[in-house]
Amino acid sequence: MLCRYYEATPYELGLGHSDGAADDDAHPPRRMARTRSSFSGTAVEREPLFHDIDATRRSVDRALAAGTVALGQMDLLEEQLLLVRYEYVFTPPARMMNKLLRILREVRGLLEDRQPTSVTVRLTEITAVASTLVADALMKLGSIDDARAWYATARHASDESGNAELRARVRTQAAMLGYYYGPVQSAVTLTREARIMSRGKPSPTAAFAVAAEARALALQGNRSEAAARVKDARGVFDQLAPRSDDDAFAFPLRRFLLYLSGTFTALGQVSEARKVQEEALSLYPARTGIDPALLRLEAAICLAHDRSATEACQLASAAYLQVPVEHRTAILGARARHVIDRLPGTSRRIAAARELGELLQLPGSHL
Repeated sequence: MLCRYYEATPYELGLGHSDGAADDDAHPPRRMARTRSSFSGTAVEREPLFHDIDATRRSVDRALAAGTVALGQMDLLEEQLLLVRYEYVFTPPARMMNKLLRILREVRGLLEDRQPTSVTVRLTEITAVASTLVADALMKLGSIDDARAWYATARHASDESGNAELRARVRTQAAMLGYYYGPVQSAVTLTREARIMSRGKPSPTAAFAVAAEARALALQGNRSEAAARVKDARGVFDQLAPRSDDDAFAFPLRRFLLYLSGTFTALGQVSEARKVQEEALSLYPARTGIDPALLRLEAAICLAHDRSATEACQLASAAYLQVPVEHRTAILGARARHVIDRLPGTSRRIAAARELGELLQLPGSHL
């Protein structure tokens, strides 16, 4: 590099031996004069061997630098993701997308270079969590094919991480796609896999997996297995110590009750469903996402089971309109349509049912 900069041979810079080396050392002004002449455009051809050696060294240095991520940088990435997980609980999904994609772009750049194993594991864990939230946001927005693709990416990343609990959590989250949009069997399969992965150790993920399996089985009409899973889920959840509930990857009591509500509603166990719906609604903070609306829509489905068609549709319309416009996503509209679907055939033609259907068809009624 010095030779190229000064346009001198290694011998002239004292890096080699020649017959004139001693003479140059004895006359520094002459050597400096030769160096100064390089700035005026005098060119000295460099030997190819030295060029290859230097180029190779520089490429090795670049590879080493590229493959090194400071621990502080990893900590900052994980802190960013933790903040996003907190914001995701109450922020409309469309607004979260840029934040999640920015984290994933940064992680991708780091994964493209060689990293120590410990760093790679942390990067794949970040990828799994962020990809799951991207998929969840896309699911809420009604972009089903994209959501399915991102859930596949999240599962791949979680498998690469080797983190058993994360693998189970991602599968349980991915099961929501089958639960809301079908096929229901995929939700049953994924939650069953997650339950098997997480059994043996009480954890929020274990409780989540069993509760989600119960809900999927109930929607499938498998009453006996669904009831057994509800019992299992209660047993696991009751063993958990209190934890933070302001995290998209948390599984607090209110969310556990949401899953029980879905199970009891699908099974037509109206009194049990109403009990957990009321308890869950009392636990949600003022700033939250669509879960309270989902609970009210399930309460409307319970009214449909009771053949109170007008009240069911009126409650569904009110629950839908109470949600801020940015949160009125496709998944909420799909769940509101389930209220109409649960009505007996003739009841679907009543005025309240028509009004609910028209509300859901309005331009911009959901994002």
